[in-house]
Order: sequence, then C-alpha cells, then structure tokens
Amino acid sequence: MSEFTPLRSVLYMPSSNARALEKAKTIPCDALILDLEDAVAPDAKADAREAACAAAASGEYGRRTLTIRVNSIGTEWHDADLAAAAAAGPDGIVVPKVGSPAEVHALVDAMEAAGAPDHTRLWAMVETPAGILDALAIARSSERLGAFVLGTNDIVKELYAEHVPGRWNVLPSLHQVLLAARAGGIEVVDGVYNDVKDTEGFLAECEQGRQMGFDGKTLIHPGQVEGANRAFSPSEAAIEDAEGLIAAFEEAGSGVATYNGRMVEQLHVDTARRTLAIAEAIRALED
Repeated sequence: MSEFTPLRSVLYMPSSNARALEKAKTIPCDALILDLEDAVAPDAKADAREAACAAAASGEYGRRTLTIRVNSIGTEWHDADLAAAAAAGPDGIVVPKVGSPAEVHALVDAMEAAGAPDHTRLWAMVETPAGILDALAIARSSERLGAFVLGTNDIVKELYAEHVPGRWNVLPSLHQVLLAARAGGIEVVDGVYNDVKDTEGFLAECEQGRQMGFDGKTLIHPGQVEGANRAFSPSEAAIEDAEGLIAAFEEAGSGVATYNGRMVEQLHVDTARRTLAIAEAIRALED
C-alpha cells in the first residue's frame, strides 16, 4: 500500500448543519474538516460538537480522511471540543492559530489524556505571524503532529495585507510554512479561495499551490472539489514520463542515465517514484 494519503481536496463542512454532514458522505473530496469554529454560531456550538463526533465515529464516510476543527485555544469551547473530538477518534483534530511548540505539546497532552487513539493526528493551522515565524519548531515539536493547514484569510488580516490575484504579497509567508512542513516531514495544505463563483481564479490558485509544492487545498464549497482534485493529481503525461524515466535509469544500471534528452540522476528518480506513489494512492481512493 502507498505511504501517501491524498489530500488534494480538503473540504470544510459546518457541523451544525445535519444536511451538510449527510451530503458530505457523497462528495468526492479526499478529506473533510467538520467545523466547530467559524461556520458555527455560539449558541449552536454544543450541538455541533455532538454531531461532529457522532459523524467521526460512524464509519460512514468511506475512505475520506475525516477531521474535526475545534475552537481556538483560550475560547470557552476549546477544552470540551478537544476532549470530545479526541474521544471520537477522527483521523485528525484541526486546531486554529497554533503559534508555538509549547501549544503543540499542551494540545497533544490533552488529546492523549482524553483517550485519542494512535491514528488521530494533530493538524495545526498556521495563520498568525508567530505561527509563521516559528513554523519549523512547530513542525518538529511532536510525532503526533501530522499536517499544517494554512489559514490564508487570517494571514492576510494579521499582516494588514490585501487579497490580490496571485497572492504575491503573502507568498513569502506561505513558502516559509511549506519549507517548515517539508523539513519536519509533515503534510501541508494550502488555504481557501473565497470567491466560489470565480472558477478561473480558483483554478489558477490551485495550479500555483501545486507548483509551489502543497499537498492540496482547503475548500469552502463542494463545487471546488473537482477542480482541486484535478489540479493536485499527476497528469497522465506526468505518470507516463515518470515510468519512462525510472525504466531508463534502471536499464542504465549506473548512477546517471539519459531519458528524452535529459540527464537522469537519483534525485529525479526519487521525484518520479513519488509521482507514481501519489497516482497509486489516488487510484486506490477512487476505486
């Protein structure tokens, strides 16, 4: 089995909406974030918590990676959210605004005290200047940490920046988190695209995220799933190229080969094998 878990499309779903939770069982996204935070009104938090935990424990979401986003550290709902989510045992618990290794340690301790099973990982949202600047230390702070999720709306807000096409003004921040994730050996998912009617802009941002190296993108509408899945999947041409490159290298039987006029070394083979592993994992998810 492949070591890769596809996270091309990571869809936020409000846990206060029973119809949304039911619909999520049929949406072809790779992962779900059952939200207890921004998408849920204060007077609906407790019911949403119960619904999200029931969904996570139901086993009715197929091969989708299922996570629960709790309310931020320091809010009146956080402790109860974290304890309930840990007991429910989803694939991940998403925590907003994680800003330091100390916070990761406290979160992991609380998860384990609440009985989180070994497969339940912590997904840290990086969306503050402190989180960005300390991203490497955070990424290396715990084996329970499985992913970074970029909170791009909050990053723009915290920097007093603006939302602009191409995101040139926040790319250094995004890239620093991406570097930290790769150095720490964890997955990293790009932030949301806010205008659900702007398909061209959304697809351009997906392509940018893939080219940068993100594993996938967080989404706010089911209509964005197909585009994200396509953007973050290896193309047929890329798969064919990877297979040919590996075959040429193995046939050469030395440290260097030539394929389609290009010099091929071990680092190119490693990249090609990763492409094939991702393609294999996607096929397994879709079968």
